[in-house]
Amino acid sequence: MFDSVMLVGSMPDLTVMQYSLVDNIFSMTVATMGAAALFFFMARSSVGAAYRPALMVSGIVVAIACYHYFMIRHSWQDAYTLGDGTYTQSGAAFNDFYRYADWILTVPLLLVELVIVMRLAKAKAGPMLTKLVIASAAMIALGYPGEVISSPDGQSMRLLWGGLSCLPFFYILYVLWVELTRSLDTQPVAARDLIKLARYVILITWMVYPIAYGLGSTTAALEATSGGTAGAGGVVGLQVGYAIADMAAKAGFGVLIYFIARAKTQQDAADGISPDAIVMPA
Repeated sequence: MFDSVMLVGSMPDLTVMQYSLVDNIFSMTVATMGAAALFFFMARSSVGAAYRPALMVSGIVVAIACYHYFMIRHSWQDAYTLGDGTYTQSGAAFNDFYRYADWILTVPLLLVELVIVMRLAKAKAGPMLTKLVIASAAMIALGYPGEVISSPDGQSMRLLWGGLSCLPFFYILYVLWVELTRSLDTQPVAARDLIKLARYVILITWMVYPIAYGLGSTTAALEATSGGTAGAGGVVGLQVGYAIADMAAKAGFGVLIYFIARAKTQQDAADGISPDAIVMPA
């Protein structure tokens, strides 16, 4: 049975503005993920059969994220009570494990949806996806022990775990950048600019995660978890940063996957391939 410390995180006292900022961004994330799920499921019929699984996976990713952010917001609201113009801990712990439970499910699926829409040769897609999924699991597993450290005394260990997590993190980014670049010549002309854009979307959105982790790892942020409002901005920045990154990396990237699938479907139609046909890449 897990120790309760591994499932929850201490939170600092917050001003009304700080609390409301986080609560509102959580609300926005729930709405964004829910709307994106409906869009991806309904949009499947507008792309060719070969690309429909990518949109199905996109829909599953944001549906999972919608549920977890609903639970995160509920836990956030339970963790605080308003008194004398300041939000203080209510006695109920804020469960930050929901986010890591979400990542362990959705990050591998994000990689799957990208590989599906790229339609790489099976001999390349299979081994590449296996390596990426293993790396993503390692990234999340190494990051979590540092995430639950909320004391200034453990700052060095938190940074150590964060640094270890960055090793598979940068490996994933490197492989995706290289493979997406290599595949450009084999992709339909109509989709090449979108795939070039996808490289930058992945790079920019994913880089928000270590930045948000860093905001929560400052001495002031860790001291804030012991009480008081000084330094709470780092904790707020971590929560807001993670939420924005998730919206961009899941819902935003899913929309880009949809546009790539549409462009490829249109190219297939121009080449005389039926939308219901599934032509396996060589």
